[in-house]
Amino acid sequence: MVEEKQEMRVPMQVEIKIEKDCTEPKIIVLTDKITDEINSIVNKLSEEEVNVIAGFKDNTVELLEPSNIVRVFASSGKVIAETTDGNYTLRLRLYEVEGRLDSQTFVRISNSDIINLKKVKNFDLSFAGTICVCLSNGTVTYVSRRYVAKIKQLLGI
Repeated sequence: MVEEKQEMRVPMQVEIKIEKDCTEPKIIVLTDKITDEINSIVNKLSEEEVNVIAGFKDNTVELLEPSNIVRVFASSGKVIAETTDGNYTLRLRLYEVEGRLDSQTFVRISNSDIINLKKVKNFDLSFAGTICVCLSNGTVTYVSRRYVAKIKQLLGI
């Protein structure tokens, strides 16, 4: 049995101060105790690694803008990024791409497919045991049975 991780959102105040004498951004976290959420925020803020995704098309390499990525999928042993500008071959494994993309925007729907939630036109629930996903560029893909509960929870259904 796989244990699902419950995520709890804590309301948070965000304050930005503009000071002319400040030459370098400074972040201060005020809290009553250290929680997993605080640790996660600190880790995200302190990440210095730039998570770029390089796509190969013909004999060129382009840095792909995540907002242009419709989906990333594995096919015939290759990982393909389907974007608004066409398809690009990636030299990363699917799990590596998943780690570089924003988990609030990109979600895995099968062992071979990650979609951009901002590029979803609709979810068709009429199929028994699975969900059909229609993307903004006309692509149709399916949520595998293993990921159906996760997607339904994400959609609040």
